[in-house]
Amino acid sequence: MTTKAKMIELLKTEYPTLQMGDDEQGYTDLSPGDYEAQIAQWADARLAKEAKAAQIEADAVAKAELLTKLGITSDEAKLLLS
Repeated sequence: MTTKAKMIELLKTEYPTLQMGDDEQGYTDLSPGDYEAQIAQWADARLAKEAKAAQIEADAVAKAELLTKLGITSDEAKLLLS
């Protein structure tokens, strides 16, 4: 899993500047503090998404290992639980 510092570094590479506004009123660059806060928020969101994906994968592996240990298929396990 990626560290928060590494994720922030990656995001800063992808988004060296951030702007806010719209086409009618124009765009302005975020202040350094707002930029850092937004990048940190995005980093947290991406890390949470990575953690969730890793947990789903770990659960799938654990389930497959348990089914193998029991010597049954996923469909057979569903039948037992119904």
